[in-house]
Amino acid sequence: MMAEFNVGSVLVTGSNRGIGLGLVKQFLQLPNPPEWIFATTRELDGPQSKELIELALKCPNLVVLQLDVTDPNSIKAAAQRVEEHVQEHGLNLLINNAGIARMTTMEDENAETMAIIYATNTVGPLLVSQEFLPLLKKAAQQSTQTGLSCSKAAIVNMSSLSSSLEQLPLWELWKFPSYRCSKVALNMITRCQSLEYKDYGILSTPIHPGWVKTRMGTEKAPQTVEETTQAILKMLSMLSEKENGSFVGWNGQIYPW
Repeated sequence: MMAEFNVGSVLVTGSNRGIGLGLVKQFLQLPNPPEWIFATTRELDGPQSKELIELALKCPNLVVLQLDVTDPNSIKAAAQRVEEHVQEHGLNLLINNAGIARMTTMEDENAETMAIIYATNTVGPLLVSQEFLPLLKKAAQQSTQTGLSCSKAAIVNMSSLSSSLEQLPLWELWKFPSYRCSKVALNMITRCQSLEYKDYGILSTPIHPGWVKTRMGTEKAPQTVEETTQAILKMLSMLSEKENGSFVGWNGQIYPW
């Protein structure tokens, strides 16, 4: 199936490390890699972006862009740069991966932390999706494929099973109310997108990447970035209108809200 996963262009936010960087590497390794891979980072010249910048020097189809999901002007500038490259072909796949967490409990949670976390994890993906919507629509219109798919046009929002009201996993280990709430709200945004954009031919789904060894996931996590991002790409290659608006895991499992 992966051999048939032909994505003309993809943009991944928060690509300087962790899952974002892992996804960029997986797209580069596809049998038919995208013509354009846009990897965004908040700070182009920061030490955290070094690996990504070096990768782009070796890969002509990889474009590194500055994008701060909390800054509308930054999002607009990135969208204009992407349009210069893809032109009338549009953008096939938008992966809203950038996210942050703070070590909070119910006792020390506060308005400031809630606002910071929401700005990045919830409002950010909404603003990025709105700005790139014309390019996603363009890709959907250009496509000869029927139905919905990530090869045609899709918004994939990186969520977390910690947002599931029914399961609420790892509560004793990590309380993180602000993070959990931001992802619950992101799930609802994605559900709204799935209803609003399906008639344009755009698929929208939140995904749970699993518990991964990243700076946020810590070394306690059972999954490596490589095995997780490999599995995510396989899952993305199989998404269809059946999963539009569903909460999908890295392994293809559908999770309860």
